[in-house]
Amino acid sequence: MALLDKLTTGFSPAAALRRALKMQEEGDVKGAFPLLSKAARAGIPEAEFRIGRSYLEGAGVPPSRTEGVRWVERAAGKGYVEAQALLATLCLHGMGSGGAEASPAGLFGNQAAGGQADFESAAKWARLAAEGGSAEGQAVLAYILTNGPDSLRNVAEGDAWYKKSADAGCPQGQLGYALILARDTTSPETRAELLRHLSEAADKGLATALYLWGMVNERGMGVPQDRAKAAQSYRQAALKGHRGAQARWGYALMEGNGVEPNQTEGESWLRRAALAGDAEAAALVGDIYAKGGALPPNYAEAAMWFRRAADAKHRGAARALAMLYLTGAGVPRDHDEAAHLFRISAEAGDGNSHVDLGNLLLKGHGSETDSIRTREWFEQAAASGDLIAAFNFGVCLAEGVGIERDDRKAAEWLRRAADGVVNAQYWYGRMLVEGRGVEANAEEGRAWITKAADAGMIEAEVMLADMMLTGRGGAKDHAAALALFLRAAERGHVGAMFAVGAMYGGGHEVPMDRVVAQRWFESAAERGHPYAQMMLGRYLARNLAGVYDVEKARRWLERALAQGMQDAKADLAALPPPPQSDSREVATQVAGN
Repeated sequence: MALLDKLTTGFSPAAALRRALKMQEEGDVKGAFPLLSKAARAGIPEAEFRIGRSYLEGAGVPPSRTEGVRWVERAAGKGYVEAQALLATLCLHGMGSGGAEASPAGLFGNQAAGGQADFESAAKWARLAAEGGSAEGQAVLAYILTNGPDSLRNVAEGDAWYKKSADAGCPQGQLGYALILARDTTSPETRAELLRHLSEAADKGLATALYLWGMVNERGMGVPQDRAKAAQSYRQAALKGHRGAQARWGYALMEGNGVEPNQTEGESWLRRAALAGDAEAAALVGDIYAKGGALPPNYAEAAMWFRRAADAKHRGAARALAMLYLTGAGVPRDHDEAAHLFRISAEAGDGNSHVDLGNLLLKGHGSETDSIRTREWFEQAAASGDLIAAFNFGVCLAEGVGIERDDRKAAEWLRRAADGVVNAQYWYGRMLVEGRGVEANAEEGRAWITKAADAGMIEAEVMLADMMLTGRGGAKDHAAALALFLRAAERGHVGAMFAVGAMYGGGHEVPMDRVVAQRWFESAAERGHPYAQMMLGRYLARNLAGVYDVEKARRWLERALAQGMQDAKADLAALPPPPQSDSREVATQVAGN
């Protein structure tokens, strides 16, 4: 028999336990285990508790949740308070007798990964431990009473247990009590006590406390702002597996926020947090790839990370991914998927995504559910006095988005919004000019459209210019109309490009310049404007601006005809036929070569 076995058999169970504890203190967990086994088999509760922990932690023996829980339960059943506190925590993490296999974690530390929480059993064992004087048990009981199912909640009692645990110096209790104090920090004394408990819990290495203490120092909340101290707190919590801290530590490294910048290490930490389920970290990683840096942007990689965050309802990531789907950057262009993502972002509180979704719905994308929900958002916000929402609700009524079309109500809401929203001034002006939902009044309509045009709205500039050409709602002014068309054309409005070409082409009260006209027709034609394509074809076919090119004219006229411009047929018929090569001449040339 080995010497250790001889020594083990020579100890009484109590002596074996004492010897095992000494060996554990000295770091010999493997040698301590046989002695713990001897004491545990003799029924000593402390030994049962310690051997249970050894199995749970894999200290001196291969880890086994089943064996660990079995021994801890035996000790807890005999009234061993530390075992009761630990068993309560295990039950909370779904690792009690009926829980799934998982590795243990502190209640107030990392995000644990276990089975379904057993609050009933946890509350039973936590109360026994708490009443037996265990500060850890008191913290667990307080957590259940303040955050557990409604049937077990008793916030006032939970607060009292948190305070008792905190007064005993338990870091979990101190963190919990600090969070209680955070409910009302109007008193300087309360703020000071909150910071003291949080700081002490962080000093004792509790991951969540370290993370929160980092936030306090980074933002200067009740203490002088200290980004370096914040970064170190994040780092310590990150090393303990706190995913929020991993994200903040990664961001600090990326930005050099309180620490020497290290882009590579920072991205690594952000990835780690993102893969652990931190939506903010996933959004940041997506943003890194979308912006690029030393290398060009990688939109496909960005989309993958944005998707992780969007699936967790991160509004910024959902919006960013929607924009990628709108443009087809890194993902296939898909307006319906963009609408779906805008809805996620909008439901999470992003006002711009409400508008973007509304614009997509007006173009026929998205679902009926999207239409109804979007209209409801705008209606509710409009009723509370939001002028932008009033405009959007008016558009929904005018276009029948998510609701039956109602021009009269649309005009009412657009008029209300026009007092502060440029787009509403344009829309309401159009309704007055067209007599939609209100009595037609071209003069008043032109006045509202002029306001929107003066504010730089391109559609209003184009419509006002058209009204100035015809004299609708006011005096004719071709020179002012041309100036407005030019302003819109230079900013990319295709219809305005055609209009500028038409005005310079003659027949208006501005100097004719067909060279300039042809240049604007070509700009509009290249962007798909069918009238501009036909006019460009005519100019080239008839040498109206000093350029005669029959083949180019033919191509533009054919494109115009393909878009439904039937007048282009006559122009095409008037062109000379394309040259035909003599087949005998070609054959001779080939033979000669």
